[in-house]
Amino acid sequence: MTASGEIAVESRVGMLPLADRWPLLAQPTALVLYLCATVGLAVGAVGYLGVSTVFRWSELLTFVALMACGAVCIEATRRLGMPAGVSRDLLSAWWLPVALLLPPVYALLAPLPLQFLLQIRVRATVLYRRVFSSAAIGLAAGVASVVFHAGVKDPTGQALGSGGPLALAVACAVSFTVLNTALIAIALHMADPDTRWRDVLWDRERVLLDVVELCLGVLVAITCGLSPVLLVLTLPPVVLLQRSLLHAQLKAAARMDAKTGLLNATAWQREADTEIVRARRTGETLALLIVDIDHFKRVNDTYGHLVGDQVLAGVATALRSQLRDYDVVGRFGGEEFVVLLPRADVGEARRVAERLRTRVGRMAIPVDEAMISVTISAGVAIMTVHGDDLIELLAAADLALYRAKELGRDRICLPVAPAPPPRARADNSDGAIP
Repeated sequence: MTASGEIAVESRVGMLPLADRWPLLAQPTALVLYLCATVGLAVGAVGYLGVSTVFRWSELLTFVALMACGAVCIEATRRLGMPAGVSRDLLSAWWLPVALLLPPVYALLAPLPLQFLLQIRVRATVLYRRVFSSAAIGLAAGVASVVFHAGVKDPTGQALGSGGPLALAVACAVSFTVLNTALIAIALHMADPDTRWRDVLWDRERVLLDVVELCLGVLVAITCGLSPVLLVLTLPPVVLLQRSLLHAQLKAAARMDAKTGLLNATAWQREADTEIVRARRTGETLALLIVDIDHFKRVNDTYGHLVGDQVLAGVATALRSQLRDYDVVGRFGGEEFVVLLPRADVGEARRVAERLRTRVGRMAIPVDEAMISVTISAGVAIMTVHGDDLIELLAAADLALYRAKELGRDRICLPVAPAPPPRARADNSDGAIP
């Protein structure tokens, strides 16, 4: 965005509703209370531990050195940007050593400078999200630090390298990851109750990344415990891993539609082609749905395009919540969505489509003091019945969708079956097939 565009946005802030100027007020009450309680608990812990901590120059210098490494890591990857939504980084490589080597109050304070740097240098997001992220990370690191220092009175690099302290350090690092993930997952689920827990907790990739973060954090802690000067040797590999991680996330984000979080049309077509080739090879059935929001233009004209975007996101969430993990769903363009159902026959495809129609029909999106409800129509096409490749299936499903619109919308339709070709009788004359 240009500088003039930013100034124009700033000049309109005073005319926005209160919920737009303060987005936290637009969140569910339970979520607001949870966020405030988490932040309040973190602030209280800082105050309590700060009073009982004796600050030493050596510890302050170690803290500054670790935060400086984190800042260098952020600056070295800043040009890559950061994907929207929940993103992952390797900054735990610097938070964990603070928790293991320094008094617990430092673990609570460590997220503040790095989150501030992310906000002003990488991507500015809603302020309350940064504050909550800092509080969640600080609480998780603070608990890990309290537990570790209760078992190891004088943590150094040599002490961390021995059996007992090393095992305790790994256990505390695991507890840090579990607690931080739990705090964030609860907030995400409260913000969108339709979100499945498995979508906000762990999968194979997240577990692998967490293991890498824990190993890095413990190794950096041992190195820093030997001498803070050795941090110079740990910084380059952490920066390289951070760049690789962000590059992979941005590459994955390029496949997604920004408004719905579903696959965009290009990525969906690639995934669909792969599934069709597999279905041909194995001889399994496959179904394709084209889903269209009824009278979506009326929503945009009545409430505006921002509300229309909320409706798109709500419908996308509803669709995703009713599908299997291996179903391929994407945004086809405008208010149309496409769903590929591997191993689905006509009956299964109709049941899935009807379930999607019912789920969206029961959905209500709050806008100011009103609730917006929408319906969908869907066209269904079956591989080998209505087409043998993606283009034919899309054309057949599109015709079925057009038929559903003609019949009054809010319904599911299949293509009208073409008349079968005549076959020869025994006397070589043509006859109609019963």
